[in-house]
Amino acid sequence: MSNGPASVSEPAPSDTAEPQDRKEGGKTARRRVALVTGMSGAGRSSALRALEDAGYEAVDNLPLTLLPSLIRPDDAHAQARALAIGVDTRTRGFAATSLLATVDRARAEPELDVRLVFVDCDDETLHRRFTETRRRHPLATDRPLADGIRAERAMVRDLRDRADLVIDTSGLSQAELKQRVQESLPLDTSPGLAVHVVSFAYRNGLPRDADLVFDVRFLANPHYQPDMRPLTGRDVAVAEFIERDPGCAGFLDGLTTMLAALLPRYEREGKSYLTIAVGCTGGRHRSVYVAERLVAWLHSRGRRCGLLHRDLLPDRRHENQGSAAASPAGDEPALRIS
Repeated sequence: MSNGPASVSEPAPSDTAEPQDRKEGGKTARRRVALVTGMSGAGRSSALRALEDAGYEAVDNLPLTLLPSLIRPDDAHAQARALAIGVDTRTRGFAATSLLATVDRARAEPELDVRLVFVDCDDETLHRRFTETRRRHPLATDRPLADGIRAERAMVRDLRDRADLVIDTSGLSQAELKQRVQESLPLDTSPGLAVHVVSFAYRNGLPRDADLVFDVRFLANPHYQPDMRPLTGRDVAVAEFIERDPGCAGFLDGLTTMLAALLPRYEREGKSYLTIAVGCTGGRHRSVYVAERLVAWLHSRGRRCGLLHRDLLPDRRHENQGSAAASPAGDEPALRIS
């Protein structure tokens, strides 16, 4: 966690990486620049590595005074490459106001497409991650860990408020964090509103990064059917049971009608990312079913969309994702908390 020399990583080969001379509508595309910041221990370094795997040139731990020259290099070849830059409270010269001023100046450049990404996590999970890994928080060298976390959150509050994309890693695995980052900041799609849908259990709390929250606990609950209790909202029997609820079809029609009107308005206001959360009591049946239906509708309308079932049991939530999904996003040393 020491503040070592700046490191620059060449982008790893990736099927999703786009050509260096990206074009949009016959014109040279704007250079994509992702500034990745957030709370120490939340998984910022992991998010940066996910972007590197997606084809970005990744740069970490660079003094803020050097950011402008990195974002707008003299070399024409370098200008064409997508860039992901990691910045946190350990960065030399760090100040939220200075970073936001740099972001504002970069956004004023017509050839740049700048996104500010904030990787967050709840305080309890941050405390557990630092305690379990015995790593020292950068602002807790001479005071209790809780005080360091509190001080850092105050330092970066304005960054979180101004971020284009906030990713809460409190309940995410490594695979889920990588998927969320790469779905939100792809290099092979045209600009537009990126939608992320998450199902959740109210008993485990609301997703902290949700923009819209829909409570579907009014729908008939399959949990009370013994043969359906072990199933999920992805199973046909559960879907058919929920669809027999007289209120289901009307709710889905109303939800999609509302979103059909809202999404274009969000885009016109310049919003780049939208997280829609759907909750029920256990996060297993009704919320999963509605989230699946909602994602299918979004895809049918040509929308970029990601999906996470936050509170399904690990053996069901991570189907077909491999063993890497079993490690929490902030677990270190696997992710080197930062």
